[in-house]
Amino acid sequence: MPTPGFNPALVALSVAIAIFAAYTALDLGARARGVADSTVRSGSRGLWIAGAAVTMGGGIWSMHFIGMLAFEMGMPTAYDLGLTVLSFLIAVGVTGAAFAFAGRKGAGPRAVLVAGPLMGLGIALMHYTGMAAMRMPGHVAYDPPLVAASVAIAILASTVALWLAFRHNSVSEKVIAAIVMGLAVAGMHYTGMAAATFSGDHGAHPAAHGLAAAPQALAFAVAGATFLILFVGMLAIAVDQHRIQGELAASEARFRAAIAAVRGVLWTNDAQGRMVGPQPGWAAITGQTQEEYSGFGWAEAVHPDDAAPSIAAWNETVAARKTFVFEHRVRAKDGGYRHYAIRAVPVLNRDGTIREWVGVHTDITAQREAEAELRESNEEIQRYAYIVSHDLRAPLVNIMGFTSELAETRAELQTVLAGHPQAERIDADFGEALGFIGAAVTRMERLIAAILKLSREGRRRFEPETLDMSAVIRRLADATQHQAGSQNAVVSVAPGLPAIVADRLAVEQIFGNLLDNALKYLDPARPGRVTITTEAVGTERVRFAVADNGRGIARNDHDRVFELFRRSGTQDRPGEGIGLAHVKALVRALGGRIDLDSEPGRGSTFTVTLPRGAAMERGAAAPLSMAAE
Repeated sequence: MPTPGFNPALVALSVAIAIFAAYTALDLGARARGVADSTVRSGSRGLWIAGAAVTMGGGIWSMHFIGMLAFEMGMPTAYDLGLTVLSFLIAVGVTGAAFAFAGRKGAGPRAVLVAGPLMGLGIALMHYTGMAAMRMPGHVAYDPPLVAASVAIAILASTVALWLAFRHNSVSEKVIAAIVMGLAVAGMHYTGMAAATFSGDHGAHPAAHGLAAAPQALAFAVAGATFLILFVGMLAIAVDQHRIQGELAASEARFRAAIAAVRGVLWTNDAQGRMVGPQPGWAAITGQTQEEYSGFGWAEAVHPDDAAPSIAAWNETVAARKTFVFEHRVRAKDGGYRHYAIRAVPVLNRDGTIREWVGVHTDITAQREAEAELRESNEEIQRYAYIVSHDLRAPLVNIMGFTSELAETRAELQTVLAGHPQAERIDADFGEALGFIGAAVTRMERLIAAILKLSREGRRRFEPETLDMSAVIRRLADATQHQAGSQNAVVSVAPGLPAIVADRLAVEQIFGNLLDNALKYLDPARPGRVTITTEAVGTERVRFAVADNGRGIARNDHDRVFELFRRSGTQDRPGEGIGLAHVKALVRALGGRIDLDSEPGRGSTFTVTLPRGAAMERGAAAPLSMAAE
């Protein structure tokens, strides 16, 4: 038998197919993994897996078949059609299964260690099935060590192929990986061919039903079909890449629009936090050139008092690889400084390393100036509140002095009127009047103390205590007797009101204002009536209702009566529209709510729902904004 050898042209063709198929499969496999990790395009994952299987498996099979045709034995050779087709299906099937297993969502690196060996064993099975398809006048024997070596090469090449397919690769890395993969697959095949020893038998002939043709013609036909499949795969890659570029362009446009919407200036830094390349946004606000802001030159545009802290905080953030949140002043083109809020996040590669930093400078100068004006205004209000509390105390002291004198006068009158038939009634009226004055003085003292405390601390602080609501509201109702009597009205308080835990002064202000409003807007043409009732709301809250039979409020005015300096109906009563706005703020600060039910001519019912227990800790500060909700 003649000495066997290899056709160099067909060997080169088989290696080229292996490399081209490896590159195409690596790209398709990476797209399959990208789809698996995506929550949007999960439906196309199967198509990319199938494409990777056909290109990789078909390419390996084509390389194997052309490699066998490149083997010149000097005897006629044919190939069994059934076994040849079976070897092709084995190559495609095991490759597809391996890609699907290693590329499924959530698969970790260990999945490659399972799928790689299985794929390698399948490729080895494909190779030796294809060898078994050879029909020639002779016999084939295999060298076990070389067979084992070919299987080991197949397993190693398959594992490396899957690992490369499912990691982040640049174009140059894919080219290098494809060359290595193609050579490894070719090495496996030719090692397997070297393991076979052919012995001639001139009396035998190839099977008539086998594939038989000139080796070069058959090789070029298989190569042409393979390159056509690979071309279709590359075309699919190009179409998908075009779609991705379109999505990236649209995403970038949305991103830039979002930045413009928040008055932000976008910038990027390298992984070490240095400003590199053109930064048009930064240059626009600072006037710095690229040479001036490159590296850490941007710090030259930061206010001298903020530059060192900014660099220190930035370096700390870069080292910790966390989100950068900071604020500093930046010198503008006109030489003035503006306040900017900064937020920057690291952009990571697939392996977790930082590729770059993307940040936004948002101009908050107007906000900071408004805050400064608000602080100045609050300080002025606090100073004024202190002065008012001081000035209010002086007339209150005078009232207390006159009250003391009236108490002495009462004692003298008791002596003078002793035995007079009206003495007892006069003394009772005198005592009741002094009681009302004393209660009013006590309430005034509490209000002045609250104003003084507010002027010192800037916020009102509540002091919760257990309140007997029957006693509290009864005292408030008694204090309105003179006003109620002048309007021929009766104020009635339901017995047995439940106790709650709340700030005494706040509760007195709430129900005092409601009683005052109810009496103020009674209809003078008929007897007035104001009632205070209560009901439980579950086990944690109590609802108090202050109802009157006054003129009522039109429905379209229900919301505005709680607005500051806004009133409803005919403005024939004194007032500034402050009381109900303050009541609503206090109710809200105590953790409750207030509702209104009223119609003109039917009267009004203000319902206050408060928690039974304290809604805040003792001494807790509460905002008392009276802005309408």
